Amino acid sequence: MNLISAILLSISANLDTFTVAISYGLKKIKLSTATVLLISLITTLGTFISMSLGLVLTKFISIYIANLIGSLMLICIGVCIFINFFKESHKNKQTYLIENNSTYSQILTNPITADKDNSGDIDFKESITLALALTINNFGIGIAASIAGINIYLNTFCTFIVTILSILLGISIGNSYLSKLCGKYAELISGLVIIILGIYEAFL
Repeated sequence: MNLISAILLSISANLDTFTVAISYGLKKIKLSTATVLLISLITTLGTFISMSLGLVLTKFISIYIANLIGSLMLICIGVCIFINFFKESHKNKQTYLIENNSTYSQILTNPITADKDNSGDIDFKESITLALALTINNFGIGIAASIAGINIYLNTFCTFIVTILSILLGISIGNSYLSKLCGKYAELISGLVIIILGIYEAFL
């Protein structure tokens, strides 16, 4: 069952990656195999670091309390994502991010900004910026998941595989009629999965 939790968490955490990839598919922006692997490695490393921090925190509290705290954190993160989906329109989100000049947040809201030189390709430097944006966005989830008791090694491995698949799948359907639907509801699905995972881990 730990494997199922790790897979579900990896899928949920990578819905942002999936949405970004759809945007690139729509705009015909290319990602080389090396770029895909680099993004996957950086996000995987970020997952490992965040879960390691969560693991350190569990040394100071009992397993039961740690599991409960981690589960509640996952539920809270999911609820926040869920509420945010209904609370803010895309237009308002764009205005807020631009006003606050948050580079990483702008990339997640408008992935095309990662292609700074407008070359139609995401190069080495741009891929690092994109990967960091995706990693920072999911850092809290990694900490909460580790505290909740999800296996760090299983989740790290699943994150690497799922990240690669998310990028490839997202780009491949970028031109299909499913692209707008997948992109529109990715945040909502992510929030629901994290809430369900938090509830599941609380009673594990």
